[in-house]
Amino acid sequence: MAIRCAFAAIVSAGVIAFSSFSFAAVPASSAMPTLAPLVNSVTPAVVNISVLTRAPMEENPLFRDPFFRRFFDVPDTPSRPQLSAGSGVVVDATRGYVLTNNHVIRNAQQIVVTFKDRRSLEAKLVGADPGTDIAVLKIEAKHLTAIKFGDSDALNVGDYVLAIGNPFGLGQTVTSGIVSALGRTGLSEEGYEDFIQTDASINPGNSGGALVNLRGELIGINSAIIGPSGGNVGIGFAVPSNMARVVMDQIVRYGEVRRGRFGVEAQDLTPEIAQALGINNVGGAVVTQVEPGSPAEKAGIHPKDVIIALNGKSVRGSADTRNRVGLTPIGEEVDVKLLRAGKTVTVKMKIAPPFTLASVEGKPITQFPGAAFSDIEKGMPIFGRVNGVLVVRVEQGSPAWHAGLHPGDVIQGVNRRKVRSVQELQGVLRGNEGVIAMTLLRGDTRVTLVLR
Repeated sequence: MAIRCAFAAIVSAGVIAFSSFSFAAVPASSAMPTLAPLVNSVTPAVVNISVLTRAPMEENPLFRDPFFRRFFDVPDTPSRPQLSAGSGVVVDATRGYVLTNNHVIRNAQQIVVTFKDRRSLEAKLVGADPGTDIAVLKIEAKHLTAIKFGDSDALNVGDYVLAIGNPFGLGQTVTSGIVSALGRTGLSEEGYEDFIQTDASINPGNSGGALVNLRGELIGINSAIIGPSGGNVGIGFAVPSNMARVVMDQIVRYGEVRRGRFGVEAQDLTPEIAQALGINNVGGAVVTQVEPGSPAEKAGIHPKDVIIALNGKSVRGSADTRNRVGLTPIGEEVDVKLLRAGKTVTVKMKIAPPFTLASVEGKPITQFPGAAFSDIEKGMPIFGRVNGVLVVRVEQGSPAWHAGLHPGDVIQGVNRRKVRSVQELQGVLRGNEGVIAMTLLRGDTRVTLVLR
């Protein structure tokens, strides 16, 4: 009872106190917690991008007949204009460069950039890289505002970020959140990924927009979302600014990204693998195979070596290693820090041009006109891993093309007889005048072609 009386007294005292208190308006000069100054400084550099493409038209069934197509002069792939929208970021006010996503401008016939002040200008595509989903546009304009690049490698999970873009074509929109995770991979088939994950709302149309830190620096290009209906559910992804900047530099210089190679296959260093190798590291990439004649072999890298740093920067795993090497200019030397048998070793490796079939001189075979074939020789990525004959070139419309051969195929057998060289393949084919069953490797798939 005494407690209740005391409580009642406190409450009544509180009521009396509040009844005699008058709330004053907060003076206009008082500092209020707001992100408005930051937003005002960066939003002029974020643009809306309208893209005109051509999409297939619904077709009259009558036009499926080749006769009517020719009679009415109907194109083989009728199409209609289609307008889509995305976002972009001005990163160089002097030269007029705008960063966006490759998927925003893919197949574009016309690209129009609209600024916050409602200026609209036509943009020219400088180049694009599907592997990182980055594209560079150029606009001719004065009085542009650019966002300064930030260091995405300095990000930490929990850092505050803002996402700015054009969701659903509504117009410029700002959302806020934190960095939810770093180094996300596995979202696309291309594989050159190192995504920043954020819970700042990213919706369709935000693609190509800016992810900025609280200093107003660009630390990512908004790229992808995961949601049951393509909408925001608190999981968005952005290409790190450091990766986007390297891609942009190569596109501006060459019109494309020229990826090099160093000739290793690697996998992430897991706790189990680390224990088996007798090391304590929790990050790195374990070398599983080294291509003969590759830069890695020349540098002295061996299977079971663990790559822990490139040019002094630690690597998290195999994807990180692949990304860093793939974006290093061809011909440049890289310092590779390794763990080998418990000891630290550093080697220098020069990045080589990628292996292409165009650089291989093939030989013709009488039975397959229009194609060229080669032995699998040292220096080829598949040397020592696959036995057979490499199909180097196939002319479209040739007998070899109609037979179903593709460049890059590896012929491993004919009528159950193994072949390891062009000479062996010619010998086997010369003695077969009937049905030919050819076994070949196409990527990771084994294919059988039956030829009559």
